This record gives sequence, C-alpha cells and structure tokens, in this order.
Amino acid sequence: MDINNLIAIVKKKLNNEIIIEKIEIEDKSLLHKNHSGYKEGKFHLKLIISSEELKNLNRIESNKKIYKTLNEEMKEYIHSLQILIS
Repeated sequence: MDINNLIAIVKKKLNNEIIIEKIEIEDKSLLHKNHSGYKEGKFHLKLIISSEELKNLNRIESNKKIYKTLNEEMKEYIHSLQILIS
C-alpha cells in the first residue's frame, strides 16, 4: 500500500469512530529503516490528535480505542504508532 493511501484511510477511520478536532499524521518509517524489526511495506506513523473525547479517557483507554479502530491496518500495513493526544 502507498503511504498516502494509508494516511487517508487512517484519517477517515479515526474521524468516523472518534470525535476529532484536528489530526496530523506523519510518516516516520525512514527513521526506522535500519532497525531489526523493519519490514518493507510496514510503516511507522506518528499521530498528533486534538480530541476532547480522547483527552477525557485515560491514556490506556484512548490508545486502545485508536488501536481497535485501526486493527486491520495494524495487522497489514502499520508496524508502529506514536500517539500524541492534546
């Protein structure tokens, strides 16, 4: 999958499941290219999310909600997520 398609899918899914005021997604895959767990076609994404809904949950619950929403993408295309919530 192309990174731009993946980012579009991630944004759409998160916006459909969570009330989000603003979301930014950065591809950080190149920073991990020499790591032992690196696999071609698996991406490292950084999510920067402004969401009152997620802020009202504790860290574990907010991350669980994001991971559950992106379950399919995590299995197929995403190796790692860095999540920042404000």
